[in-house]
Amino acid sequence: MRLPAGPEGRLEVGGRRLTLTSLDRLLWPDEGFTKRDLIAYYAAVAPAIVPQLAGRPLTMARFPHGVDGRGFLQNECRGAPPWLRTATLELRTGARRRYCIVDDAASLLWVANLGTIEFHPYPSAAEQPDAPLAVLFDIDRGPGTTLPDACRVALRLRTRLTADGLPALVKTSGASGLHVSAPVRGADFAAVRRYARGVAASLAEALPELVADPGANARRPDRLLIDWRQNDPRRSTAAAYSLRATIPAGVSTPLRWDEVETQPARLHHSPGGVLERLERYGDLYASSPGRLPG
Repeated sequence: MRLPAGPEGRLEVGGRRLTLTSLDRLLWPDEGFTKRDLIAYYAAVAPAIVPQLAGRPLTMARFPHGVDGRGFLQNECRGAPPWLRTATLELRTGARRRYCIVDDAASLLWVANLGTIEFHPYPSAAEQPDAPLAVLFDIDRGPGTTLPDACRVALRLRTRLTADGLPALVKTSGASGLHVSAPVRGADFAAVRRYARGVAASLAEALPELVADPGANARRPDRLLIDWRQNDPRRSTAAAYSLRATIPAGVSTPLRWDEVETQPARLHHSPGGVLERLERYGDLYASSPGRLPG
């Protein structure tokens, strides 16, 4: 896909015409990474990231002036073209928001052109808001813990999920932690939360020197928190292949389990590295759903 040569221009994607703006703006000044690079990255990963976003209301982490400027989360899908699908959801406060839904590459690049660095989809499809698409464990590192510590816990989670007949997937958060998940079907959020909390409690009991009690509400020194609370219909999580507004630029990167076992110090990858991994390994986050035990 050839982007416009100048700072602004038009691009046709899947029969949709986009107007791209401020393409020369530096988003990561220290790395020389521009908005053009941002859009080129998302165009390249579209076949892998769009399936992670399709049908799901989206929270956008926007940094229109770069990671050194003010960033903000946005739910309201303002200014969307008529062809971009949206969904209106009621928040816990009773307020209603119209969310963008990224069903295709054109929608992805329209959202990216807003200066959206991070894509955080909700955990269920707009048409089935009470049916979670996966069970998620966010391994959150407290002070004094290491990435190898997180890998040790991720491997224990894989063992448990596999024993329960669930397909275990792993990715970096793009920041300091890891996400372990398993696509599921036929469950509601109450069942998924109950299962995730039980698994987190069993690991805290098995590894008390490393894993915090699942009732903890924040990071603790020398402990990892397995955040099972992300299994909530009104919480969103960075999608696989989403860039992160870290310095240097991070990506929520799908991993092979043998990497988690043998290369815990080499799990973080640059945007360019992620593109190379996609070319080499294909989409490591594609999997068929399983069913919760019981």
